[in-house]
Amino acid sequence: MKKSCLFLVVFILPAALPAVPRSVPEGSLPKDSRLGPLRDLNGYFPFDPPASREAWKRQAARIRHDLRVAVGLFPEPKRNPLNAVIHGRIDGGDFTVEKVYFETRPGYLLTGSLYRPKKITGKIPGILCPHGHWNEARFYDCGETNARKLVDEGAEAHVESARNHIQSRCVGLARLGCTVLQYDMIGYCDNDQLSYHLAHRHAKQRPEMIGEKNWGLYSPQAESHLQSIMMLQTWNSVRAIDFLQSLPEVDAERIAVTGASGGGTQSFAISALDPRIKVSMPAVMVSTAMQGGCTCENSTLMRINEGNIAFAALFAPKPLGLTTANDWTKEMATKGFPQIRKTYEVLGAPDRVMLHDRIEFAHNYNLPSRQAMYRWFNQHLGLGVTNPAQERPYRRLTEKDLTVFDDAHPKPAGGDDLERRLLAELTAESDAKVAADPSIARRGWQSILDSSLQSVGKVEWQLTSKKDRGTYLEMPGFHNNTTHQQQVPVVWLYPKKWKNRATIFLSPEGKAGIYGPDGNPRPEVAALLKAGVSVCGIDLFMQGEFRPAGKPLTQTRRVKNTREAACYTLGYNRPLFAQRVHDILGAIRMIQDDLHAAQKIDLVGLRGAGHWAAAANFVAGNKLDRVAIETGGFRFIQVDDIRHPDLMPGAAKYGDIDTLLSLAPTKAWNVDEEGLPAWLR
Repeated sequence: MKKSCLFLVVFILPAALPAVPRSVPEGSLPKDSRLGPLRDLNGYFPFDPPASREAWKRQAARIRHDLRVAVGLFPEPKRNPLNAVIHGRIDGGDFTVEKVYFETRPGYLLTGSLYRPKKITGKIPGILCPHGHWNEARFYDCGETNARKLVDEGAEAHVESARNHIQSRCVGLARLGCTVLQYDMIGYCDNDQLSYHLAHRHAKQRPEMIGEKNWGLYSPQAESHLQSIMMLQTWNSVRAIDFLQSLPEVDAERIAVTGASGGGTQSFAISALDPRIKVSMPAVMVSTAMQGGCTCENSTLMRINEGNIAFAALFAPKPLGLTTANDWTKEMATKGFPQIRKTYEVLGAPDRVMLHDRIEFAHNYNLPSRQAMYRWFNQHLGLGVTNPAQERPYRRLTEKDLTVFDDAHPKPAGGDDLERRLLAELTAESDAKVAADPSIARRGWQSILDSSLQSVGKVEWQLTSKKDRGTYLEMPGFHNNTTHQQQVPVVWLYPKKWKNRATIFLSPEGKAGIYGPDGNPRPEVAALLKAGVSVCGIDLFMQGEFRPAGKPLTQTRRVKNTREAACYTLGYNRPLFAQRVHDILGAIRMIQDDLHAAQKIDLVGLRGAGHWAAAANFVAGNKLDRVAIETGGFRFIQVDDIRHPDLMPGAAKYGDIDTLLSLAPTKAWNVDEEGLPAWLR
């Protein structure tokens, strides 16, 4: 814009609205990349390796923090006493197997099997073995017929080992001199306080689990607190490390993890987030393709900017081994692994990353893959075994042998009451930490909004028409974001006696909100124009001209996955609330970059738009001069639909709108309590 820099003001309009100047022809939509297909878990997720150590330090810190936020572990929950129980020792000859359970949260147990060498001298490594989505997992048995087929095709050497590859790797690692914890995913085997159906097959929202109190998983309130199965499983892995390190024989400095498929997801997640993992080998999971199909592998916000390749790369420069198969990982050798290897090269550790590329086999953790893992762990955990890849037969243990509960060790209660209590206790702990340390909320909001004036990119003004309205010019057009290929319809009202101040005026009705029922500027806008202030009305994403016939949006789009879990859409696409804040920041950026920029920028968000203004004011830092906000009692915790336009994952966790308002450098005028400020009257 050559004559002015503008500030956006927002108003609520009566039901019947006059014709509002259009930026695009009737029947057309803006040319905005966001109107294209949504991304989902089957998209393409490349990774850009760093150019230098310094660049990686910054890049890795950002990716790791955003991942920690998305999986619900920022801030971290309290670490309650584990109260571990180990019993039922089984002698395997040169190894032993014991039944184990411990509390990762008060009253909530993690269950599993503990494998140890029969003879232990000094301190030995501890290995986490998450299992993945194999039927019955720890109790898995593919059957003798299938096992013989695996032997015939060279995937296995012994029928009994082939029948349960999960158990086979635990035995193999114990024989190499490691203590191994093979623990259950939520809903599997003995870990059924939260059901398999809830954790891995959830499909429909549960009305009884939605509410401002006593909510359950997958609800809008759970998403607003970033509470998910992914969170609970990752926390179980954190506490599994605590358990391993509590064992007298385990060397706390030699903790490793390996799992396949969904166990691979758990492996790279804990490797990225917990520095105590020293060697890692996620199998048949890390790729630029499918990112994880289960609800237990997804959380809202998790993969908006990065995918599994980046999460695996966070382990650099520590030893990382990866495997492929004839599945979504089959292109890793050319797509994904070269970028991880480049990261290790930049960090001066090219010999600490390895790809076992065997795409002739279907999805697996078969003998060749296990042998590659044995060699990798032998080398990097200092096991000192001459022939680590030699896997010998053993007597396979059954469900009856391995189940951890019996008459002396009764199964604990679970179900809906436990689910509600778990989330309530996690919420209370997080609320206390956020209240005690404002930096937690600040860093949380920065991550979930995922925007800044710098990241908005370049925004240019495009005029489509102009009308002389006597004392001001009416100029519809666009804010064109050339960096992100976004086109936002706006209308600027420019007083002929302009005084170098612009106001951005937000409204639930978009740019129509700056007009009254008679088609003239609303009284508040008229007051600004009379004072020589230019005013910008804006159709934020999916407002006004983004909508057919201008009809208000009541539910956000969703990916084709029919399961009613927000993570499938909002784990890969920015929430609409954040996109609208991005558009407001784009308006501020456009004003700043204008050659004839306004000296001062104001922001107004009245009832129905105050929450957008509050978020934009927080992100904009000190770039705004005057801010007026009316929340009308809005709170993110009250959002009751996972497709509501104002669902913002993490918003309630980080203090809701009250904390968001308090964090902003520019103190907003509180319209709810003080009425309109003088400059709007």
